[in-house]
Amino acid sequence: MSKLYFKYGSMGSSKSAQALMCKFNYEQKGFTVFLLKPSIDTRKIVAGKAKVWSRIGIYSECIEFNKNDNLNDLLGKYNLYNNPKSIVIIDECQFLTKDQVNQLKNISLKFSVLCYGLLTNYKTELFEGSKRLVEIADSLSEIKSVCSCGKKANINALIIENEIITEGQDIVIGGDEKYNSMCYDCYIKKLKDQNSNRKN
Repeated sequence: MSKLYFKYGSMGSSKSAQALMCKFNYEQKGFTVFLLKPSIDTRKIVAGKAKVWSRIGIYSECIEFNKNDNLNDLLGKYNLYNNPKSIVIIDECQFLTKDQVNQLKNISLKFSVLCYGLLTNYKTELFEGSKRLVEIADSLSEIKSVCSCGKKANINALIIENEIITEGQDIVIGGDEKYNSMCYDCYIKKLKDQNSNRKN
């Protein structure tokens, strides 16, 4: 039975790797996989072509979309509805709009849709796409990763010049050079330490 899945995790939790392995597994079984990612993620352009890639080195070409695209119409142009053995996989799904998540829900009535992404931004607030997925996805599952202390990482800390940033625009694109996944305890401790250092 087709469903809308939301698989979320912090930065570096292997979300893209799992999306790519899922694509491979379905293709091995004869499915046609439509792999998509939002165009806002400009880090993943290689030789002028949009790709989903993982830190471990695996990648695949994908269909790129922007926030104004209707995903029903876009996937229709790629003949999604002409193949009953189709699967839709979305990487970086946190950047979906509310309307686009609603569109994916509609698609999931006929085809399984698997969404991989972050749950919250560096302010520890839900992304628009993630919020809507939590509200209407048929299946929610966490992809776990660890903090440097060994506890589960659930905070995507934006760090610039060795300081955690907590204010600014909601979306800041970046990877390991800007972000560090941390547990809540370490996050709060670092915030307290940097605030104490500022007073001194």
